[in-house]
Amino acid sequence: MHPDAWLLVVDPQRIFADPASQWGSPMFADIVEPVRRLAADAGERTVVTRWVPAADPQGSWRAYLDAWPFADVAEDDPLLDLVPEVSGLGRHVVSLPTFGKWGPELEAVTGPTPHLVLTGVATDCCVVSTALAAADAGATVTVVTDACAGSSPDNQRAALHVMGLYPPQITLATTADLLP
Repeated sequence: MHPDAWLLVVDPQRIFADPASQWGSPMFADIVEPVRRLAADAGERTVVTRWVPAADPQGSWRAYLDAWPFADVAEDDPLLDLVPEVSGLGRHVVSLPTFGKWGPELEAVTGPTPHLVLTGVATDCCVVSTALAAADAGATVTVVTDACAGSSPDNQRAALHVMGLYPPQITLATTADLLP
């Protein structure tokens, strides 16, 4: 990985990892090892994000949480905990009530136009939302295809296809491409 890059691990939480969860990704277990390898390389330049519901959801978020009541829990609910396999990977944890994680909180850690190496879950929701917003703001984004988990294999392919339409701002790579 480039020494100036920031590894961003999007939402490695129980709500997305547990196969019994309504939002569980069947691909999550496969990304744990690539994410851990990338984090070992990135060290202190690793940021982990968490999705948390807003305390007072506004607009479409109210309807969204009404449609998914199981996810409308307190920020400290165990459902929203980081999975043990990736907890402790970075000292930076950013928790936000949005799909996309790019914004002032993340920018305060990485700077305004970083090189982000993007991993996590779900490729077809929070990862793509983060990638597009970050690229739009001027970040360089590398999406690590084997370190992202979609809600399904078909949705994974579709999201990667969409993000692959944005070079040079967004490029796709594998863990093997980035690590020696």
